[in-house]
Amino acid sequence: MPTTRRCTTRLSASLLFLLSLTGTVNHAAAGAAFFFAAPGAGSTPTSSSSPARLSSRPPRIATTARRPLAPALSAVSDDEDDDGKPTDFSDVGFVLLAGGTGSRMKASMPKQYLTLKGRPVLHHSLDLFLERLPAYAEENGVGGPPLVVLVMDPKYQPEYQPIVDKYDGKLAFANPGEERQGSVENGLAKLVELGGGGCTYVAVHDSARPLVTIAEVCDVVDDAKECGAAVLGVPCKATIKESEDGSTVLRTIPRARLWEVHTPQVIKIDTLQRGFEKVAKEGLEVTDDVSIVEALGEPVKLTLGEYTNLKITTPEDMDVATAILEDRKDVKVTQLI
Repeated sequence: MPTTRRCTTRLSASLLFLLSLTGTVNHAAAGAAFFFAAPGAGSTPTSSSSPARLSSRPPRIATTARRPLAPALSAVSDDEDDDGKPTDFSDVGFVLLAGGTGSRMKASMPKQYLTLKGRPVLHHSLDLFLERLPAYAEENGVGGPPLVVLVMDPKYQPEYQPIVDKYDGKLAFANPGEERQGSVENGLAKLVELGGGGCTYVAVHDSARPLVTIAEVCDVVDDAKECGAAVLGVPCKATIKESEDGSTVLRTIPRARLWEVHTPQVIKIDTLQRGFEKVAKEGLEVTDDVSIVEALGEPVKLTLGEYTNLKITTPEDMDVATAILEDRKDVKVTQLI
């Protein structure tokens, strides 16, 4: 029986106070996608037309290690897989989306290039996929990610070419599409082209989420391998109102059934390819990656993640992200170039 996995992060009292002041721990970020899920452990969530699944076992809030971790990584995870086995990433390719403009940041450059605790926001995800996950895999005797595809505007690619050269064969560029869906499709095509059939699953991650942990990535990959598709998410804490005209309330949506979904979203590659074909053929509009799986009528597992896996959207989010990283004193981000 699959579990609802729970990654735990120890937060200092001062950080929790900051999060509560900014509303980060209970806000629904602009552009966030939501699943509707029946309340209570062991229930089966539904979105408007999807058979998304929530694991039937109740969440565990643990202080023991979820899986064996290298000493340098132990601060990243406090969760343990039920069979005690480390997660094998040898058949999981990563698509890292960094083609957005970040207009809500009101900055002179896209948000993924802004500096967060001494490193560009994008570098926090690159470091996770190119350095920390491989180190975790090596320490635990499993395979690391074979390939990371960086979806990036061509005008920024020359600046990042030295990093691609440094990780020769492990990192490659793809160009963004007009919308997120096109960017994911381009990234997937490059992953399939260069992966040589070695990748069975793709993990799609937004570079604007620099705070995802190794434990969360392990959890969602494990769930995808059990179910075929999985998405990180957290129960929605905010009260959500629906409005038709933007000025008056139509109704209040039951909060107990709402989940705010994050990334990575992990999907079996052949499933995602079939989904793209259906979306193109029928002209469907999808808002995130697992929505494509929902369109096929196939199950999606909800993997319980962390509220700290926030999306950098506004200037205030940078302050909160900095505070979270300050709290993670043992997590160091590599100087990639």
